[in-house]
Amino acid sequence: MAVRLRDPDLARLFENTFPSTLDTTVKYFDPDRNLAFIVTGFAHLYKLLPHDDDLKALVKAVINTESRYISQYPYCGAFQPPPESGLSPSVNDFATKVIVNPPVDNQTVFECKYELDSLAGFLKICRSYYANTKDSSFINDNWRAAMDQILKVLHEQSQSSWANDWEFVSYYNWTGTAGSLAAPVPNGGNGEPKLANGLVASSFRPSDDVCVFNFITSDNAMMSVELDNVATMLGEVGEAPDLAGKLQQYASTIRDAIWAHACTSNGIFAYETNGYGGQYIMDDANVPSLVSLPYLGFLQREDSTYQKTKAAMLSRANPYYAVGKNFTGIGGPHVKATNPWPMSQISGIYGSDDDEEIKQRLSLIVENTSGLGLIHESIHIYDSSDFTRPWFAWANSYFAEMLLDLAERKPGLIFKDDTPYVIGRGKRTSRKKTG
Repeated sequence: MAVRLRDPDLARLFENTFPSTLDTTVKYFDPDRNLAFIVTGFAHLYKLLPHDDDLKALVKAVINTESRYISQYPYCGAFQPPPESGLSPSVNDFATKVIVNPPVDNQTVFECKYELDSLAGFLKICRSYYANTKDSSFINDNWRAAMDQILKVLHEQSQSSWANDWEFVSYYNWTGTAGSLAAPVPNGGNGEPKLANGLVASSFRPSDDVCVFNFITSDNAMMSVELDNVATMLGEVGEAPDLAGKLQQYASTIRDAIWAHACTSNGIFAYETNGYGGQYIMDDANVPSLVSLPYLGFLQREDSTYQKTKAAMLSRANPYYAVGKNFTGIGGPHVKATNPWPMSQISGIYGSDDDEEIKQRLSLIVENTSGLGLIHESIHIYDSSDFTRPWFAWANSYFAEMLLDLAERKPGLIFKDDTPYVIGRGKRTSRKKTG
């Protein structure tokens, strides 16, 4: 990749971002115990699995470790290192003085903000591992227990807040108490009431911010895609046909509900809905997002509803879209409204087939690293030297994955020639590394 990229700054950025996850976030790995602890982000590495046995063992260990956690605490998405690692649990100040139900053990759980996309992310890891290795040995007792818990969450979070007898139904709630850094959540930690319609609720967004309405369109889109993918995987393996059938049924129900209940009167997707007609028209930079729907595999880039949604979200119609002299993009309430995230520009590239648009968005990203050669979390629109996080492994891996996608579908935009590059099928080139 680096030797073929036309722009030396882009080549350097790829060299820095591609190994970022392995360089900075692998805190523990024991292949003999089939356990690992990774902080974030390695979707860009899946196609390397057939070519690297150690990497293959690492991802398999992540699946097993995550399976063990989900089987115990399916509503939680951030965990402490496994006891076998010898690493001490760390204190999360934002989880202190927070009440969570069902209760959690803070020696196992780092933070228990329920995000639907965390469970969808687990499904994506599993099916991506299998797709690239054809190794189904990760399907063990831990994994089966985790899948049972995921089905339980899908059922619970598909229910209305009000039962037929007017009992208020709550399977999960979370709220900060007096003196906690985390804010309280309305309605005793339950958020806004919701009316069942086939969508699955989430209490927090991919950004960790509390939802306004609990049905997040893009989270449901990701979940429907990954449920289908795992069901297909189980069919290929010849494993658990009953489970595969349940996953396919949920996938179909969720997909239909998105088209039936998440569209606005002017033909775009709302970011959040509540089943009562409430719609929050916005997008958040964190993936899954509305702009990232083609990346998620929910629909094609040319889909007319997506095109209208993307145009709206990259305009004043989205309250978290911001335009500055040097940087422009979508942010979110996790950081100030004046701080859009480079991840939104990456999603915009995934959502485009227009060469000029792709080049413009790529240029914005490359020119706004403040000379550090890594992707920031967010950048202030009035001063690009004012940013959050000098490096952000999730954004780095997403950027590297996007460049690999362009190398395959738009090679002439980034390479010195128009020959596609696909991992495992590319020409091997030796390169002397200097400096």
